[in-house]
Amino acid sequence: MSPAGSSMGFRSVLFDFDYTLADSSVGVIECMNYALGCLGSAAADPGSIRALIGVSLRDTYRQLSGDLEGARYAEFERHFVERGDQVMLDGVRLYDSVRPTVQALLAAELSLGIVSTKYRRRIEEVLDREGLRQAFAVIVGGEDVVAHKPDPMSLNAALDRLQRDPGEALYVGDSVIDAQTARAAGVPFAAVLSGVTPREDLAGYQPLAILDDLGDLLEVAL
Repeated sequence: MSPAGSSMGFRSVLFDFDYTLADSSVGVIECMNYALGCLGSAAADPGSIRALIGVSLRDTYRQLSGDLEGARYAEFERHFVERGDQVMLDGVRLYDSVRPTVQALLAAELSLGIVSTKYRRRIEEVLDREGLRQAFAVIVGGEDVVAHKPDPMSLNAALDRLQRDPGEALYVGDSVIDAQTARAAGVPFAAVLSGVTPREDLAGYQPLAILDDLGDLLEVAL
């Protein structure tokens, strides 16, 4: 393999965060139900919240609260962030295969990034805790763009900062929204089954691969 990138021509690998690199569901469920409770709404079923992880916070609020106009979203967001400052970091578990996979990709001289609807500062806190922040050349979070996935704005922003053409990067994610985002940006996509999205739903987007575990990514990216 040449130092310029992988045998498939990839020079960068971009990752979704929730359910791709880490399981944040414990913290997210706690913060969602705390914020809903502050608005006087009933707690949401944990399974319903898990199914929406990766969807923008605004759209998640609309679906869980029934407030389709988002009239009280700003209040909800304030309570969600308030509780997140207290519990979110402790409620995030990095998957075991992330560290060795990241190290192998860096050894192959690929630049790495994260493109997520999660707040960037939350992602950075996790990476700091794990000693992995310097591994990622770019992190685009939910507060960094005005249009969230599946709009390609966040993925395009990462490509611009890395100075990569769409075909030079691989996007790795766990959900249909991730697949739609990659398609909209013209970026090759690899799916990982560490989330709640069934294999057959991801297969409909014809990803380069559907991975049982992130550790299998090296066979695709290198």
